[in-house]
Amino acid sequence: MLDIQNLSVQYAGNDQAALSDVNLSFKRGEFVCVLGKSGAGKSTLIRCINGLLKPTNGEVHFDGKAITMLNEADLRQVRREMGMIFQHFNLIPRLTVLQNVLTGTFGYRSSFRNLIGWFSSEELERAHRVIADVGLTDQTKKRVERLSGGQKQRVGIARALLQRPKVLLGDEPVSSLDPGTSNHIFTLLKKIHDQHQLLTLINVHDVNLAKRYATRIIAVTNGKITFDGAPNDFNEEVFELTYQ
Repeated sequence: MLDIQNLSVQYAGNDQAALSDVNLSFKRGEFVCVLGKSGAGKSTLIRCINGLLKPTNGEVHFDGKAITMLNEADLRQVRREMGMIFQHFNLIPRLTVLQNVLTGTFGYRSSFRNLIGWFSSEELERAHRVIADVGLTDQTKKRVERLSGGQKQRVGIARALLQRPKVLLGDEPVSSLDPGTSNHIFTLLKKIHDQHQLLTLINVHDVNLAKRYATRIIAVTNGKITFDGAPNDFNEEVFELTYQ
């Protein structure tokens, strides 16, 4: 479903590569957590997968398509099958929960319809359904700026779900949340993952969260994959190598 081949990223002005010769393969149904300290290359990896960043070398293949070779129009079509959950939510504060969630349909609509803000009854019905799935039915008409951090992230998850994605990506989606809320968000993500049989790939800083929810853990250290295996095999020795 998703294959990464010989992927390398070198940022201008940096002697050390952000990613170096990364080779990974993912299939539908996997819940993958990517661990590593700040600057290890986790975010760079996610940005290459969804086409936000063009690698220096190597390729990313999604459902047989080489993402790194696509033009902007074709890349837009691929991105709508990849729901993205951001660390800082990337919501529009003055819009309501419903209005923010409906932006998840934009990849399927014309620019004109997006500009005038007209949505079909089917789109509105699906939006209300995913809002209910994340437990925010009673907040539908509330401005996002009035929500808690955990509620804002639920809006972000609902927006991603409205895209009807095959892949759910997350770049440190709970790093700004307290431990209790982080657990609630991961429980929700796992429930959605199982319900829709997605490929889920989440960057996370909390090893305990990864070991509790993931079916597979990948560790990145200085741009290289230093671990790829079952959560139970992520032991103290691997931890020290990852966070040295």
